[in-house]
Amino acid sequence: MKSSEIRDKFLKFFQEKGHLVLPSFSLVPQNDPTLLLIGAGMAPLKPYFTGEKTPPHPRVSTCQKCVRTPDIEKVGLTARHATFFEMLGNFSFGDYFKEEAISWAWELVTRGYKIPEERLYVSIYENDDEAFAIWRDKVGLPESKIYRLGKEDNFWEIGPGPCGPCSEIYYDLGPEHGCGRPDCEVGCDCDRFLEVWNLVFTQYNKEADGSYTPLVQKNIDTGAGLERLALVLQGVSNLFEIDIVRPILEHFAAKAGVVYGRDKEKDVSLRVLTEHLRGVAFMVADGVMPSNEGRGYVLRRILRRAVRHGQLLELEAPFLSEAIPLLVELMGDAYPELSKSKEYILRIIRLEEERFKETLDQGMEILENHIAALKAGGESVLPGEAAFKLYDTYGFPLDLTREILGESGFSVDEKAFNSALEQQRERARAAMGTQEAGQKNVLLSSLVKGMATQFLGYDTLSAEGEVIGIVAAGRGELLAEADLKTGEEELYLILDQSPFYAERGGQVGDTGLITAAEGVALVKNTLPGPGEQILHLVEIKEGRIHAGERVRALVDHKRRQDIARHHTATHLLHRALRDSLGEHVHQAGSLVAPERLRFDFSHFTPLEAEEVRRLEETIHGLLQKNLPVRTSYMDLDQALEKGAMALFDEKYGEKVRLVQIADYSLELCGGTHVRSTGEIGVFKILSEGGVGAGIRRIEALAGDSAYHYFANRDEILKEVSMLVKAPAEKVPEKLQEILESQKELQRRIKQLSQKLSQHHIDSILEQVDYSLGVPVLSTQVEAESMENLREYLDKLRDKLESGIIMLGSVNNGKVFLAAAVTQDLVKKGFHAGRLIREVARITGGGGGGRPDMAQAGGKDPQKLPQALSGVLSLVQEQQKQ
Repeated sequence: MKSSEIRDKFLKFFQEKGHLVLPSFSLVPQNDPTLLLIGAGMAPLKPYFTGEKTPPHPRVSTCQKCVRTPDIEKVGLTARHATFFEMLGNFSFGDYFKEEAISWAWELVTRGYKIPEERLYVSIYENDDEAFAIWRDKVGLPESKIYRLGKEDNFWEIGPGPCGPCSEIYYDLGPEHGCGRPDCEVGCDCDRFLEVWNLVFTQYNKEADGSYTPLVQKNIDTGAGLERLALVLQGVSNLFEIDIVRPILEHFAAKAGVVYGRDKEKDVSLRVLTEHLRGVAFMVADGVMPSNEGRGYVLRRILRRAVRHGQLLELEAPFLSEAIPLLVELMGDAYPELSKSKEYILRIIRLEEERFKETLDQGMEILENHIAALKAGGESVLPGEAAFKLYDTYGFPLDLTREILGESGFSVDEKAFNSALEQQRERARAAMGTQEAGQKNVLLSSLVKGMATQFLGYDTLSAEGEVIGIVAAGRGELLAEADLKTGEEELYLILDQSPFYAERGGQVGDTGLITAAEGVALVKNTLPGPGEQILHLVEIKEGRIHAGERVRALVDHKRRQDIARHHTATHLLHRALRDSLGEHVHQAGSLVAPERLRFDFSHFTPLEAEEVRRLEETIHGLLQKNLPVRTSYMDLDQALEKGAMALFDEKYGEKVRLVQIADYSLELCGGTHVRSTGEIGVFKILSEGGVGAGIRRIEALAGDSAYHYFANRDEILKEVSMLVKAPAEKVPEKLQEILESQKELQRRIKQLSQKLSQHHIDSILEQVDYSLGVPVLSTQVEAESMENLREYLDKLRDKLESGIIMLGSVNNGKVFLAAAVTQDLVKKGFHAGRLIREVARITGGGGGGRPDMAQAGGKDPQKLPQALSGVLSLVQEQQKQ
């Protein structure tokens, strides 16, 4: 049975049992900061299990793509470990429970997939008599085939919260796959009994004290590994032989010119490439980009491990990306995102392959030298600092270093590595001020606990509010009042309601004024508090402001409007980029300020000038159409179904705000915008460039900033026009004439300079001393740099043909020395390096070099004549040796 048939049969079976079949969720978790990647079928459904959200249906079934990396170093070494897999599952949210879950699972396995009952066994939690009775009495399974296992094997829990016993269905692969022990049975650590389906009965809540309380709403969470079912139903011995995996393995084997199964070490590398290709392709398709943080680092670890194993097979990068079309052919029907993003996936993987290849050889050479040193010194542990340098300089993930060391019987000091990594992060945090900011946020949390601000700024820029808090953040105090003498650099006012927008989502905070009965405060910035507060960073300009009094908050209208123009322009740019470059484009960061916008997005190559011009034309056309900009609120799921663009790493609530620009753009956004695109006025892209692997950045202007940009350019053009004495439209032509003329003048100057230089060389050669029977030239020349001095040296040596040359020069109070000995005299024992060392010593410096060429520096320019005059004596000493 093909994998596609296994997948379809599972979902159709549960659809007929009244389940809502949902497509696989993205590998990137939505609104779940506890997870980097989806690693289980139930993970995207967690809000339904916890009651945080209402499920779309009480019964759901999915085939969920998953990535797990705890055993990444075992992938390839065994034929059963994988980072990527598909998990088939059926779920009940307070609807059916154990009897249905068990009965349906058995029905599908035995009647649907027609797996022989004599090869099947089940396990239950040792105290779960209810499950035992269902298996024995309802299903009719003999007691001898029902195994009671302990909490470690058959009870699902992760700390306090919902948990419960589970029951697993096993397939007997046969004694040839076992350990050979007479007592080998379900629960044995060997590979004979393969778990194909796990049924979790969520019926308890684990309390903080460790006790278990029965849940009112009992849930079902099951998971059947597609690859494992395929292994059984296709009659193969491991996942690398199933129909959607084996062709990839054969592809890499053919490319490497090897036959799978003939060389254990090559088999390991083939399995690594095959398995890791699947994981990296699906991660990139879901918007994950290689990086050194979070899920991007997971992707980089997997991909770079694969690149290293490709090198072991002597494959030339890029080789992973070349297999993407085959993967799309095998799995594109089930996962359309693969087909849709094929070119994008290919290019991102190729870029990362090529990037790592640049440093892989160097890093491997260094690591091999470390291994040789460990062997020679009788050591077994690589210092963590060395591993960190491999990570930081050559891009070696720690687990790759650990794996390579393990192959030679060595290990790494991970504690020291983590210490070095943390020190680097602390330096980065110190540079950014984030550590101090984090500590301050903790302090603020305790000071403003219980305070909340209602935001009014979508509808008005002026409002009255009550001062519910005056915070002196630097001192960590709440004040009763603030005046000109308060002397606090970080003074925050918190109001019960405010029109001031707090910095978030890339949009800067508002500025303006807060006026009270006896005082005026300038709002320099507005920031989000640790809770529901809006923090107004203020400077008292007049009088005093008291806690508890009513004040008027007034936002700088002009500045807010400029920000709104740039924010709406950012949405237009985002949509235009996706239309122009492809749906793989996603926002990767932004800055929306009154004077400019910055937009980071996922893309793999620089934009051509013509592409940038077309973007500007597209957005200009949208401004001309004066499209309406509307905002609305709805449930997150409803908004996503409607096609709203959301940021992967943004945390959204149950209700979200949509910003819609006619039928052109629809995004989840909490920022402020213009009412129609015509209000933006003018748009201009200033620059486009790269800021990281697969991340591009556009900086642009809108509204008044764009107008002033063009006005300034117009003034510059007028000035240039006057200077070159040509009308504006003729300036390029006139400048070309001037540049050509300048080029010709430079050519003539160079010719004259060469003639003068030759004359100067000839005059210097007149100073050669032949008194020792060896031509010796020792003189001071005018040279701007050591490079310039060496040029003199080369020319003089070429002219002299045989001799010893010592040149000195002074520039910016420093002495430069350069010496040369022609090859015929080197053979007679003369040595430029030893000669220059003595000369430099007289000038208070040092240096050295080869017998034929040397350079040095000195600190005392006044001693240079003395040093050069002693060269003849030094040559004579070398002559005697």
